[in-house]
Amino acid sequence: MFILPISSFFPHPPRLLIVAGHFGAGKTNVALNLAYMLKAEGREVTLIDLDIVNPYFRAADAEDALRAAEIQYINPPFANTNVDIPVLGAEIQRVFPMLEQNPNASVIFDVGGDNGAVALGRYHAELTRLGAYMLCVENAYRPLTDSPEAMLENLQEIEAYSRLRCDAIVNNSNLGEETSAEDLLNAMPTMDAFAALAELPILFTTVCTPLRRTDLQHSLVKSPVLEIQNYTRKLF
Repeated sequence: MFILPISSFFPHPPRLLIVAGHFGAGKTNVALNLAYMLKAEGREVTLIDLDIVNPYFRAADAEDALRAAEIQYINPPFANTNVDIPVLGAEIQRVFPMLEQNPNASVIFDVGGDNGAVALGRYHAELTRLGAYMLCVENAYRPLTDSPEAMLENLQEIEAYSRLRCDAIVNNSNLGEETSAEDLLNAMPTMDAFAALAELPILFTTVCTPLRRTDLQHSLVKSPVLEIQNYTRKLF
């Protein structure tokens, strides 16, 4: 179930990824992990923070670490300030010709919230032309998306706002540091039902706590399992 390198999860080299999902689903942490993993594979990675909805959990919290890892980071001009204005910098537009010219480049869009997907509409032509691959990150323990039907509604809103189709699901079901193997297994029927409704594959299931691999050797976990780190800020 544990597959490395990360690029083996994707049907083609992950050059242009969009990480979207409901508010609080953990998509920023997934995006950060993907950025670090792709960098470890030798790719030239750019992380674009389009989380213009939620000022509390942003990739900007990890900006220094990203730059130390030589990952290019592009964020809204007012991220992590008291001014929360959805302004998109012109620097984003420059990544598209860079992708065309550099076959070793990977760009990740961290898209905040369902309404935040509206920002993708500005880049619809470029994203479509370059074959963007969009992930829908969901957490079965997150209020408002704790049923397959609620998750499907969220996914459809993201697709409508962004004018793009999601390609795969990331099962990020967890209860933070308290997550157990039993919690992960208990979430699988909900996630499998969501995947069936959406007619999409679960690309991988995340594990962010030090669970024993033997705990996850269970028939309920049909998708690959990806061990990730927690890079998000703790408020308490």
